[in-house]
Amino acid sequence: MTLPGSPFLAYRGQDLFLDDVRLRDLTQQHGTPLYVYSKRAMLAALAPYQKALQGRAHLVCYAVKANSNLAVLQTFAQAGCGFDIVSEGELARVLAAGGSASKVVFSGVGKTRSEMATALKAGVKCFNVESTAELEVLSQVASGLGQTAHISLRVNPDVDAGTHPYISTGLKGNKFGVAHEEALATYKRAAALPGIHVAGIDCHIGSQITEIAPYLDALDRVLDLVESIEAAGITVHHMDLGGGLGITYTDETPPGADELIAQLLAKIDARGHGQREILFEPGRSLVGNAGVLLTEVMFLKPGSQKNFCVVDAAMNDLMRPALYEAYMGIVNTQLRTDAPATWDVVGPVCESGDWLGRDRSLTVQAGDVLAVLSAGAYGMTMSSNYNTRGRAAELMVDGATVHVIRSRETVQDLIRHDHLLPN
Repeated sequence: MTLPGSPFLAYRGQDLFLDDVRLRDLTQQHGTPLYVYSKRAMLAALAPYQKALQGRAHLVCYAVKANSNLAVLQTFAQAGCGFDIVSEGELARVLAAGGSASKVVFSGVGKTRSEMATALKAGVKCFNVESTAELEVLSQVASGLGQTAHISLRVNPDVDAGTHPYISTGLKGNKFGVAHEEALATYKRAAALPGIHVAGIDCHIGSQITEIAPYLDALDRVLDLVESIEAAGITVHHMDLGGGLGITYTDETPPGADELIAQLLAKIDARGHGQREILFEPGRSLVGNAGVLLTEVMFLKPGSQKNFCVVDAAMNDLMRPALYEAYMGIVNTQLRTDAPATWDVVGPVCESGDWLGRDRSLTVQAGDVLAVLSAGAYGMTMSSNYNTRGRAAELMVDGATVHVIRSRETVQDLIRHDHLLPN
């Protein structure tokens, strides 16, 4: 059976393995629901980025929001990556995992004064500023601390990335960034503000992008702006081209990172900008296909209109299907020879939106363990405690070695911060 995504996930005989570990064995020891990631798959996904940028001034900044487990961040820090963060909490995670603040870019439309101050004191590389109002506040905070905030403006190029509306970020109707036509004036304002140093320009047009053309269109608009900005006497040291490269969930055929970068660099060189430092912010493309969510089949519930396969993972464990109607592959970790049936794979949460997959052809019995594929990105990071359900444990495999990288939450963990009223 051909599985989407990582070559590190494959059947050996009747059993599904990630690296050299039989997945069903992990659930017997660690329970379900259970997230499992391959360290080798993550590093293999990073390699094309690093190889394509070799010999250039560059920084690959892993987008922490995709999967913020400390062991995942540690893996990328040790591989030489920087980090793209969107909160003070993510900065704390990066530092706890051994990452360097000097390799951190701070994105996000709603940075608080406290977050700005914390990031300045830590010494982050750059703030990706997303509005004139944010720029003014950052100037105040930096000046008050006697610090200088190195900034790039996140420019909204009004380019359609052809992705889901919830993860599109580069159109005029999106909340992100400074409008292309306002960018030059905003750069002039930035150059005049105390506590602000213009370092670069940033552009991020969306997520799960499967074509190169939108990147090239956005880059043309970014380069036009760079030339206008420098003509106004403001130096642009780096260009942050964002992330958003898609992965294969079912039949998508996204370009390889090396192919994408080669075409972007060719355009950059052709227009005479090859001397600038280049930043990328990949997230999903580094971790998405490196992980699976394992879940046990609790009950089979055949019906006159629908057959329901009830599992112990739910929308609180994996939000993408409920939030985006996202398709994620679902397979049995143990191949069976009887005839398949069509099932809706659903969880125990009290919502009709609690489903992981609809109309799936599966050969399955109660007690089987299913694997939800391509679950390494926006799985655990978007999980919640809805219905007072503890979040899943997380494991990382490296060949035949298994590491527990997050313990399963208990009910005591969930109620620890609640307080009863006095009698």
